[in-house]
Order: sequence, then structure tokens, then C-alpha cells
Amino acid sequence: MPALNGFSDNEFRTRTDVLRAALALLKPLEQYKSQDRARIRIATATGAGFSETSAQLEGFARPLWVVADLLRFRSVDPDAELIRAASINLDDWIDGLKVGTDPNSAEYWGDLSGVDQRMVEMESIAYTLLLNPETLSFADDPVAQSNVVKWLRSINDHPMPQNNWLWFRIFVNLALVRTLGVPMSEVKEHIDAALATLDSFYIGEGWSSDGLWGDARKQVDYYSGSFAIQFAQLLFVRFAPDYDQARTARYKKEAGQFAEVYWRYFHENGAAIPFGRSLTYRFAFAAFWAAAAVAEVDLPSPVSNLGTVKGMLLRHLRWWTRHPHIFNTDGTLNIGFCYPNMHMSENYNSPQSVFWCLKSFVVLGLPDTHPFWTSKEEPHPLDADSRNNSLAPVAVLRPPRHILCNTPEHHFLLSSGQSTRNRFKAREAKYAKFAYSSTFGFSVPSGPLLEQQAPDSTLTVSLPDEDILKVRWAPTDSQWGEVRVGDETVPTMTSTWTPLQSLGLDITTTLISPVNRWPGWHIRVHKIIRKNASGYQSPVVEVIDGGFAISAQTPEGLSIFEDELQPKYETNDENLSNGWWNDGKSCLIISESGASGIVDLTDVFAPNVESRSRGESKIIRADPNTNLMAQRTLIPTIEHHPEISMSKQEQNVEWVVSGVFAIQESAIVHGRGVWKLWHDRPVGHLGRNNGGIHFD
Repeated sequence: MPALNGFSDNEFRTRTDVLRAALALLKPLEQYKSQDRARIRIATATGAGFSETSAQLEGFARPLWVVADLLRFRSVDPDAELIRAASINLDDWIDGLKVGTDPNSAEYWGDLSGVDQRMVEMESIAYTLLLNPETLSFADDPVAQSNVVKWLRSINDHPMPQNNWLWFRIFVNLALVRTLGVPMSEVKEHIDAALATLDSFYIGEGWSSDGLWGDARKQVDYYSGSFAIQFAQLLFVRFAPDYDQARTARYKKEAGQFAEVYWRYFHENGAAIPFGRSLTYRFAFAAFWAAAAVAEVDLPSPVSNLGTVKGMLLRHLRWWTRHPHIFNTDGTLNIGFCYPNMHMSENYNSPQSVFWCLKSFVVLGLPDTHPFWTSKEEPHPLDADSRNNSLAPVAVLRPPRHILCNTPEHHFLLSSGQSTRNRFKAREAKYAKFAYSSTFGFSVPSGPLLEQQAPDSTLTVSLPDEDILKVRWAPTDSQWGEVRVGDETVPTMTSTWTPLQSLGLDITTTLISPVNRWPGWHIRVHKIIRKNASGYQSPVVEVIDGGFAISAQTPEGLSIFEDELQPKYETNDENLSNGWWNDGKSCLIISESGASGIVDLTDVFAPNVESRSRGESKIIRADPNTNLMAQRTLIPTIEHHPEISMSKQEQNVEWVVSGVFAIQESAIVHGRGVWKLWHDRPVGHLGRNNGGIHFD
């Protein structure tokens, strides 16, 4: 896809740069405005699970995250000159609001019902009303004002999901009171009830779950952070600090606690680790930093400096400038991540949904004289050139059940303990993998077969004779731990997965984070337990442990899989940069993304344990377009065939130890250093009676 002038060539250093990018993102929408300006429908013909009317309302409403501030600053130089040059008619959104809420109009947005997508789009409308009370109160047009009030108030009359949506009700009612003259006494009960329910989502240390944490939902992702809940709390601090001063103080404190670790999800180059749902919102990852700036909340170290917050936001936007395939040929954003991809989309993603990303542009509300813009941009707290030695490269984040690994070799997270019964598309891939990377992303399934499942960074249990394939999902009994390696103590996470109840198979996995002694590696220890079960007489079981999916392309655009698969490693050629190798016990791929490999370390860690499984290394050529980052990927795996007992009285226990290797492209130059790290593999042993793991 072509790059977008104004965005893809943007340096993102100043407010003018950000404004120029915002206008570049808005401009392609001009051609898709409806006749009466109440709807926008871009050319892509895909559909969402809600009505076309709601989808076109998305097209109108989501650009408001930028338009709201442009309406305020369009008469201020140099903003006015830039906006005029862009030929974007901002008045269309004022006219469209009147038309869309007029029940007699052909472009009326429609009456609300329960759990209605229109509720979501009311948030950005309310935001615009709060920012522009003089322009959008429609005090000189009582009919238009009455229509807007009636349509917005209907959000109080219908049930909505008990998750981040409750914030939409709060902001709508604040806008009704503060811009449209509705008495607070008429809507206060709705605000208070929503706030009380949202408070119940809090799980500590600044984090909230996207809904009440429990068996039905163990879900802590960017929605409960930058996309919605933390973002919304900061907007509440901005617009209604006087509504509940105790709550305002608490939200400020929670923002600080969240920021204290949230920076770890971002690489030094600005990339964020993809995890969870709605990743097509792309640079909404950084919306928290924008909202913190406009709410003028003091944050703690290492992000206490406003220049550091500025750097977190602008570096992330700069990272996206290097991905021109996020745009359609007409300049509009497409559904996908680094390229168009419907496999990773949600059933609620219309072609217009992607403009939720504009939440990161609310920082335009700060004038260029604000300290945010005048401050010097500071580097990432663990920038390679000024790495803060007081900050550990590996950190435990208990609320989201993550271990963040900000090592020089690879930026990724380890995860265990999240899941949801909500029927989100590819939920197993989005929440239940062992690891997620800012360099390699992760893969989503395109079908039921192994290559279509693209099982990177996860376990897969296959019963080939039965055509049954199960990918790790809904782990239980998640626990924290630690292990000693020389003078270093590193965190671990342990959880259990039951692939099939009828098979009587439990797999308890311990994830061991990277250690200084073996850069580029992390360890997985799997305890495979076969309990008494019925339903299968003599099943053949395969347990497949997958490493990071990696681009199958060279920097020159050639496909690695067109070259011969090498049976041994060419350790003498330090200039060798691209290829794939498999010696039966380990496999490695080096490509434009870096290096990804996996090795069966079971014989190393359990040489005297009879109940150990001996694996075979295989490279999966995943279905195209399953990975978020790269269209064509290869996945290094180890395949095990655990023994299955036929005795109802006997319980089998087998041990598997995998070494997972990954080096991001920025940490290597044409393969130099990879071979040394690859052959310097972790060494250790299982403890007495197989209790724990010890490193030598």
C-alpha cells in the first residue's frame, strides 16, 4: 500500500507535526461524507456484526477525537492556515450532529436499543460537546438542541455491557449537564451507578479488568488501559475534577501506579507489544500518554519528566510511520495491524472502526506553548544509549499476570492466567499464549489445521487419529515464583491447562524469564500428567511447543523457504544473516525480523529422569496472513509424543524442558553474535523428586 503523505513522512517532533498528521488522517474521509454530513462510509466493503447505520455513525463519530480540538483551534495561527490548506470542512461535523439526531432526517442515526453500538460512538460526541460548549450547545436552535438531548439521554434507558462501556454513559451525562443544560439532578443517579460498577473492576496497582474479574472474565489488556478505562479516568479528571474530589484524587493516584509500569510495554524504538483484542486500533496504544498530558497528572519515576511522557507518545507514532501498509490506496486506514488482515479483526470492526486510534491525538488540545510541547523529548527509560541501571530489565506485573522483559536482546512479555468466556475472535491467541513480542507480534488462526492455527509461543495438543487439535486456553491455578541463577534471582509463572477433560491430560507449565547468563533465552518447563480417564482407548497424543513466529522474508524481500532447509548449523560464517536450520533437536530461523529458535533441553535438565519426553524439532510454515507483523512466517517448534497409560490405576508424569530463543533485528547485524548466543544454551537440572528447576 502507498505511504500517506503527512503521516508516513512525519518526524513527530512538534505539535505542528502531530497536527499535520491528524489532518492527513482526516483528509481521505472527505470524499466519503454523506450528502447531509451525518455519516461516513469508506470504500472498503467489509461489514461488522452491527447495522450499517451504526457503522456509518462510527465513521462520523470517531474522527471527532481530532475534530473536537480542531474546532477549538481553527482560528488560531498557525493552526488555521494548516487546516485551510488541508481543505477539511470542520463545520460538517456540526451540521452532521444536527442531522444525525433529527428523527425526521433520512440520515437519522436511529433509536437505541440494548447493548447498542451507538452507545460507543456517543463517547466521542460527548467529548466534543464538553470541549466546545459554546459552539455545540445549539442555544440558538432549540429544536436541534432538543433532538441532541433526547438522542443522547436514551443511553440511560437501555442495558449495556458491564465493562468499559459504562464510561460512555458517564461522559454523555456530563455533556448533557455541562453543555446542553440538563439538570444534574436528572442524570446523577446514572453517573453514580456507572462509577460504582466501574470501581468493582479495579484489581490493584492502577489496573482494572475490562469487566468484573472472575471465572467468566480474566481480562486485562489495552482496553482496560490505554484504549478505554485508564484513558477515560484521565478524561474524567480533566472534565469533572469537582464532581467527586476523592475519586479524582484516586484516579490520579491510579494513573501514576499504572504509568509506573505501563512504559515497559513499549520498546525503545516506540513499538508496543501487541496483546489482547482490538489491535486494529493501532496507535491507540499510546492514548494513555496523551490523556495523562492533557489531564496534567503528575506521574512517578521513571516517567515523572514531561519530556519522557512526550517521548513515549511521539516515538510510538514514529514507529507507525515505518508501516505504510496500514493505509488503503485511498489514504484511509485499513483493518489489520502492520498490513491489511481480517483474520485478526473483531466481529465489531467495521471499516470505520479503526479511527479509534485517534484517541492518541487528544494531546492536540494542548497549545504549542504548553510545557508538554516545549519540553525536550526524553529517551525511553531503558534506552540503549542511556540505559538506567537502577531499573531492572525484567519486572513482574501482578494485576495483568505478566512478566515484562525489556532486555537488550528482545522486548517481550510472558503471560499466564488471562482468559475470557466472551466469544471474541481468536481469543485463545489474543490472551492465552506464553509470550508476546513487540518485534515478532503473535499469530491468529485462519482455520483448524496446524499450519492454519499458527501456534507460535503456545502449546498445542493434537490427537492426529481423531483430527482433534487443541491450542492452550484458559489456564488455571496461576502462581508466581522465582528461581536463582548464580547471583541473579528471576521471576517465574506457573499455570495448568487441561486440553481435553475426556483425555485426562493436565499440563502444568512454568515460565522462566530471561537471565543475564544466557541472553536471548527463556525457559519453559512442562509437567505432563495423564490421569485416569475414559473415552479414548489408545490415543496417539502430540504435544507441540512453539517458539516465536518470525518473518519468512529476507531484507531483500526473498522467501527463506525457497532455499534449502539446512540440517546443521553453519557456525563458521559470522556474516550469514538469513536462512533456516533444523537438526532434529533444535531449529532456528534468521530473517529480516531477527532470529527465532527453539531447542529441546529435556535431556540436559533431566538426564536421569525416566519420565522425560524426547522431542523432535520441526519448523511450521504457517498460513499466510496469520501473523500480525509479517505476512509470511515460520514457527520453530518441538513436537513431543508422551506415553499414555492404559491402566486406570496408573498415572503418568512426563517432563519437557524447552529453551526458547529470540533476538530482535535491532540487536543483531547480519547474524553477527547470533551463533554465539544460539550455541550458549541454558544448562541446569530438575530438583530432587522433580521439585523445581535449578541452573548450573
